[in-house]
Order: sequence, then C-alpha cells, then structure tokens
Amino acid sequence: MRLPAILTLVVVTCMGAAYLVSCNSSITASEEPTVNADSINAVIERGRYLSVNVAGCIDCHSKRDFTKYSGPVVMGTHGQGGMLFDQKLAGVPGEVYAKNITPDNETGIGTWTDDEIIRALTQGISKNGDTLFPIMPYMHYNKMAKEDLMSIIAFLKTLKPINNKVPDRKLLAPISMFYPAPLLKPSIDDNVRPSHGDPVKYGEYLANIADCGTCHTPMTPQGPDMTKMFAGGFSFDVGHFKVTSANITSDAETGIGKWTEEQFLEKFSQYRKEENYSYNPGKENTIMPVSLISGMTDSDLRALYAYLRTIPPISNKIEKWPK
Repeated sequence: MRLPAILTLVVVTCMGAAYLVSCNSSITASEEPTVNADSINAVIERGRYLSVNVAGCIDCHSKRDFTKYSGPVVMGTHGQGGMLFDQKLAGVPGEVYAKNITPDNETGIGTWTDDEIIRALTQGISKNGDTLFPIMPYMHYNKMAKEDLMSIIAFLKTLKPINNKVPDRKLLAPISMFYPAPLLKPSIDDNVRPSHGDPVKYGEYLANIADCGTCHTPMTPQGPDMTKMFAGGFSFDVGHFKVTSANITSDAETGIGKWTEEQFLEKFSQYRKEENYSYNPGKENTIMPVSLISGMTDSDLRALYAYLRTIPPISNKIEKWPK
C-alpha cells in the first residue's frame, strides 16, 4: 500500500535534506535519518493518540474485557474487529459487527489504498462499494482535518495483522434507510483543525471526533432525540449489566454545571493507573472506555471541558444503572 500523503511529504522533504547533507559539510550524514524517523514517528504517534484515546477506533474494533471496569481492550486484539452492535447495545435494527482494521491482507485492510480508507472513514463506503452502517461515526470523521485522518491511517498500518473474518451484518431494513448522505461533505480538503489557543473550538473538534454527542443523547425508535443533545439517557445493555449515559450539559443539578475543571480532569485522569480499573465492578460497570480516554492529554481534557461548558443546560436526571 502506498505511503499516505503526509508520509510521502516527509520522505520527499528528507530526500531534500539528504541532498543538502551532501553539499554542506556542516550537516553530518547521521543527522538526516533522525529527521526522517522523527517526522514519521510524529505522524504515527498523532494517529495512535487519536485512534486509541480520542476517536475510539481501537475501542470499537478490538475485544474488550467487561469483567473489568470500563471494558479495557484485551491485549493482542487491537483492531481485529468482531464487536457486536445490536438493538440492546446500541439501538441498531439488527446486527452489525465492527470490521477488522488491521493490515491483514485477507480479512483486514491490508490491500486498501489510502483513498479507499479515507472514503470509508469520511463517506462510509468500503473498498468493495458497500455502505457502512452509521454506528461507524463517519459523519463525524467527515469533519476532521485531513492531516489527522492521514495520521490515523499511518498508525493503523503499524498494527499487527490479525487474520479474523468478521461475521456479515444482518439488518432488519435496507442500509439505504440509514445512510446520512445529506450530512456528508463531498470533500474533506478544506477541513481545518482549530488552534489549541481556542480551547472551546478545539474542544468542540475533539468532542466531534470522540462522538460524545451520540452516546450522551437519548435514543428513540426514530433515532437520537436532538432536543436533548448531550443530556444523557442513552441506555446500553451489555448483557450482564445495563448502564445509561450521563447528562454532560451545563445543567447545575442534573449535568456537570457545578463541576470544576479539576473535577472534570480527575474524572478521567484517575484511570491512568491500571489499579483503578482492573477490578470486577459487577453490574456497576460502564461501556465508556475511560481507561482509554484517560490517555488524553490534560490540555485536551481541559479543552473538552471548556466546550461542554458552552452546551446549554438541559434538565435530565439520569439513573446510571437501571434495574
């Protein structure tokens, strides 16, 4: 598979650097490979960070251990796919399985080009032209900066190839009924990642990538209740436990209106220690992958908090673990 555009740019830049080395004795030959490696590693690291800690790629496309708090990813299963999304778990009319996104040539995306992966990520169309069910948040990735999408692709190519054929989906209605065509931009080339200097805008960008709104909005038979965006109430039935998403609007009584920035930060940062999630919580578990989200940087968590504080307050009292 060809190098992503960003990596190609890095390689071309470094080839130029190699030429300068040959012409300028003040630059040693040993410096050029370091520039090359550091540049590529920076792209892959950005992709790892987004895939693991923000966008939820590894969360949904791996095996999770719900005998531990928040269902941390089982080592060795990263990207192999197979997680089932059905009516109980995610309000899906039928059965949809997360795809294998490892670079396995037979059952994964090993033979996919960058453009084919971009199309799947942002338009919901797979290599063979199949339409992906929108439990895959391509509506949100459609708004991501291309450089971030290319970083994700670069990271996915570093995953261990896992031969794991995922079952076919079984929908109770044609996929055309669910494809959100009017909400998708035909091109992502003009998408811009906001500056870190504007925490509200950058926090909104992160919330979009993380798809916070979908999980924290009540689900009705007709779809999400858009009048209660971020007000919580989406119930997930994992089988051995049920949990309802929290109200994360700025409502003081039923949301996070009284939370300080530090309280919000501590909500996630505490799970940077494995001992704080490596236990069996029984029925008081959560589907929210806090063990992964905790890996977000403090500055990004603060930006997320800054954005959520701008969400209008909606009073919606939540019973976290319904009977």
